[in-house]
Amino acid sequence: MERYEIRDIGLAPSGRQKIDWVKRNMPNLSGLEAQFIKEKPFAGVKVTLSVHLEAKTAYLCEVLAVGGADMSVTGSNVLSTQDDVAAALAAGGMKVFAWHGATAEEYDRHIEMALDHGPNIIIDDGGDLVNMLHTKRTDLLPDIWGGCEETTTGVIRLRAMERDGALRMPMVAVNDAQCKHLFDNRYGTGQSVWDSIMRNTNLIIAGKRVVVGGYGWCSRGIAMRAQGLAARVIVTEIDPVRAIEAVMDGFEVMPMAQAAEYGDIFVTATGCDRIITTEHMLKMKDGAILTNAGHFNVEVDMEAIEKIAVEKKEMRRNVMGYKMPNGRWLCVIGEGRLVNIAAADGHPAEIMDMSFAVQCMSALYVLNSRGKLENKVIKVTDEIDRMVAQRKLEAWGIQIDELTPEQRKYLGSWDL
Repeated sequence: MERYEIRDIGLAPSGRQKIDWVKRNMPNLSGLEAQFIKEKPFAGVKVTLSVHLEAKTAYLCEVLAVGGADMSVTGSNVLSTQDDVAAALAAGGMKVFAWHGATAEEYDRHIEMALDHGPNIIIDDGGDLVNMLHTKRTDLLPDIWGGCEETTTGVIRLRAMERDGALRMPMVAVNDAQCKHLFDNRYGTGQSVWDSIMRNTNLIIAGKRVVVGGYGWCSRGIAMRAQGLAARVIVTEIDPVRAIEAVMDGFEVMPMAQAAEYGDIFVTATGCDRIITTEHMLKMKDGAILTNAGHFNVEVDMEAIEKIAVEKKEMRRNVMGYKMPNGRWLCVIGEGRLVNIAAADGHPAEIMDMSFAVQCMSALYVLNSRGKLENKVIKVTDEIDRMVAQRKLEAWGIQIDELTPEQRKYLGSWDL
């Protein structure tokens, strides 16, 4: 197989600089790297990874590689690959197939080229590796022991496959680990979404009406950070329990059809499609900004806005303006794709340190459990969650209490 298909190997020094920077700020992964160098737990194991290909992901790949893994890498979004980072991995000898701005055909080709590696373990983000393995490349399934899924959307797809009896490999739901969704989804998404919106618009957030679609963990983080920036926040929801939670967290709650009239900035993060539709767009203010923080570019109905717009022009880099039939302009950041990674640098390194440590340990769990796991969505073990959390606290120099033997006995008793 070809060793790489990237934009420009000459970009490698810039990518190397980015990887070295995040490495300094990812103590969990650095600890695993030191451990893996000694133990080589993945020796002889082929791993194919499809995750947003930027510096933090690159360091994850390097940690697995020093542990003996034979790595093949591709991206998980047509706009999230950073060409200099891809070049740095390729220059280091890794198999890399991805570039920024890939067409749909190129994106699929790169996924298949990465899978030509013949993996034993896969690491997926959004489910595109799993989808291709269950459709076009079923020939590879016999050699696959299992894999790990990084994000909410991918886990939703996996659970649907399991429900329908279609899932043909065990997949660990990394997204559902406490050390992933409680921190990555909430604090990582919360910060990186607003970083992207602010750097791409150069507009103030304070005083604006921000409409957040959904109130899952990602949306909680987005709403919380908007509130911290002094925005007036509206949440839309379909779940009555989450809607109550949003109200008690201090936010207004209303249907999107009503919120559309008030919002200055819209951010969707639901994992579902058509959260913002033509109906909503035609109600929006002139200059309203539309963004998406869900994995796929379906939450803001981009087909609809392209169809109904009477004029289209680039307003700024990464910001496309669409003139509605009523004369109002709407601005979409990053083509309606993941705004925090398609038009920025993604989550902070310290946050991804936890998520990717869970990925490493979950991949090791798949390796050590090969042949023993059912073709189902597998929960991350409590031991992995606790280990990652403890290592993070140690890196921060934080100590916590431990239960005494008497306290353990008390908590385990019923006849007091």
